Amino acid sequence: MTHRISLRARVLPAVAAAGMLVPVVAGAAPASAASAPQVGCTSGKAGLAAKLQKDITAALATRGGTVAVGLRDRTTNTTCTLRATTSYDSASVVKVTVLATLLWDAKKTNRYLTSRETSLATAMITKSDNAATTSLWNQLGVTKVKGFLAAAGMTTTVPGSGGYWGLTRINVTDEQRLLSLITARNTVLSDNARAYILKLMGNVITSQRWGTPAGAPSSVSKHVKNGWLQRSTRGWRVHSVGTFQGGGHDYTITVLTDGNSTMNYGVNTIQAVAKVIHRDLFPTTTAASRYTPTATPQEAYVAVPQG
Repeated sequence: MTHRISLRARVLPAVAAAGMLVPVVAGAAPASAASAPQVGCTSGKAGLAAKLQKDITAALATRGGTVAVGLRDRTTNTTCTLRATTSYDSASVVKVTVLATLLWDAKKTNRYLTSRETSLATAMITKSDNAATTSLWNQLGVTKVKGFLAAAGMTTTVPGSGGYWGLTRINVTDEQRLLSLITARNTVLSDNARAYILKLMGNVITSQRWGTPAGAPSSVSKHVKNGWLQRSTRGWRVHSVGTFQGGGHDYTITVLTDGNSTMNYGVNTIQAVAKVIHRDLFPTTTAASRYTPTATPQEAYVAVPQG
């Protein structure tokens, strides 16, 4: 049985029991923005959906720009979404898709990656190296990228044209689908491929380990890929995707933003959301045991057309 909770309700219905999916929806903006998309959460754990909905909404209440959020925790059967189908320029977040495409293509021909490909893949993910990404993107070609997207069910992701991989159009729904493929057995990516992607995402250099890991308990494994991009319209695009496992949870987070005045503004927005998600999933973890990202986040500049 599923219960719907009024935004005006002060308490959860007494009948909400553990294991029951409880959908909750709340505004992600001040009350005056009545038409704005809303944070929607469901959970198999009593009270968790309401808590996440309230806290994510509060974290975004004073933030400018356009923010999209995705959360999925397999352990508690919890999901939260905001603007799940809104498209954004990918910036460097697409590099996870490039690596997944490379491994998917290698699997089809039953081959290992070459030493060159391994070197490029490592630089692309751990250092966000753009030249390495361009080499792999050109090697694969858009046709193979589209082939992987179709196989992965990422039906609304659109590869960037003219070699501009950073202008690939992505959304929360497809990014969460990709993270799900990376973190659970499936027929698209082999177990070895999934482990390799997670290994590289777990070894991102310190200056680029900002975003979704913010506030995660130290006992939880963290795998992240971030990206940022400034354009002449809608300011800075700043994104972070991450996977987390441990302490009785197995979850993925995607936060996509644009319309940011600076890169750091976008980073702070993402980390505000991440902190409340980790806090709500691990309410008894002390602040001293939570991850604090670098105060000087960095990412590689992504090439875009002039104008």
